[in-house]
Amino acid sequence: MRPIVAFLVILLLSFSSCKFIREKGWFGTKKKADPVAVWQAQQDSIRVADSIRTEIELMRQFEQARLDSIMVAEQSRLDFEARFRYHIIVGSFLTREYAEDYKNMYRSMGYDANIIPDSQNRFNLVSAEVHETLQKAYSRLVRYQDTVEFESWVYIDF
Repeated sequence: MRPIVAFLVILLLSFSSCKFIREKGWFGTKKKADPVAVWQAQQDSIRVADSIRTEIELMRQFEQARLDSIMVAEQSRLDFEARFRYHIIVGSFLTREYAEDYKNMYRSMGYDANIIPDSQNRFNLVSAEVHETLQKAYSRLVRYQDTVEFESWVYIDF
């Protein structure tokens, strides 16, 4: 019985045309690629790659703009701090002699005390320390208020 089945299969295959086998393959599963579909798939992948490239460039530009704005803000803060000096004020007097006595008292304690004449309201301010940054002035102010002078404060000299 086996030779009969094999003979029938060979006979059926020999009767099918070569054109059928070329187009469909031996088992009828071969599909020919549509050139339009292939071209569209290529165009889609190119479009996706271009959009990804565009998004990456936009993200790079946004990041650069963010870094530039941070740099500008930091530079303006440094310029602001460079223009001003921050004094820790321990006393304020209308009379210059009292301010001199207070200054001498703080100098005897080892501080670099100075008198700052305030032109706006005639007061003579006694400064115990001068700092270049506001942060350092405030950190030292906390120590002054705890140990030296409770009513000390920070004065920004324009």
